[in-house]
Amino acid sequence: MKYAVITGVSKGLGESIAEYLLESGVHVIGISRTGSTKLNKQAKSNNVTFTHFPCDLSNATEIENTYKEISEEVFTESLSTIYLVNNAAVLEPINPSMNIKSKDLAYHMQVNTVAPMILTNLFLKVATEKDVSMIGVTVTSGAAERPVYGWSAYCSSKASINRYTETVALEQDELKTGHKLIAFNPGVMDTEMQEKIRSTSQYSFIDVDTFKDYKKNNFLKDTVTVAGILVDILTDERSIKNGEIYNANDYF
Repeated sequence: MKYAVITGVSKGLGESIAEYLLESGVHVIGISRTGSTKLNKQAKSNNVTFTHFPCDLSNATEIENTYKEISEEVFTESLSTIYLVNNAAVLEPINPSMNIKSKDLAYHMQVNTVAPMILTNLFLKVATEKDVSMIGVTVTSGAAERPVYGWSAYCSSKASINRYTETVALEQDELKTGHKLIAFNPGVMDTEMQEKIRSTSQYSFIDVDTFKDYKKNNFLKDTVTVAGILVDILTDERSIKNGEIYNANDYF
């Protein structure tokens, strides 16, 4: 039996990833503020299960409590593989760094960097103890590799995720656990995050017109196509390169 735990599962890329995995016969656990009637119906039609756990990813204690509930449900004798998809993230605050409020910065780093690290650490530990294969992925961004005006928090949080992924993969190789950790850059997609970017003032985000042009010229990819690429990578387990930062653009 295979399970996937996906954060930010109620919409966008997270929902599309869940749909593909359910169609592939994988049971899905969703972590998000709200559930998904659509995924419940799809799970039933594919004779698998979709279970939703509400969780505030900005709260470390709540993350740990949610993990404990999930772990008790998922880690049974019949479990062979666990996929962890750290998809949830926020873009705000968008502003020159000197104008960012401390509480907004702390929230951003907690959701984008600390939460995926906590979940990955916890699931790696129990997967190792239970001798279950684990494949983990965190959604990253091209912003991790270059500075973007107004995105000091986002660029930094995603860069942190890339290095964390590489480091943990190195550890797993040295420990010979067989677990694999990767990051995945989906590129620019037609999501609510893109809508927020386009609504930003040029003072806060100097490149806002570039992103408006992405929409105008139909350069934005749909989440279904991008999710299909990621699921193909995850389910071809023998071909996964541990610690790799995968880029969806390489598959178009």
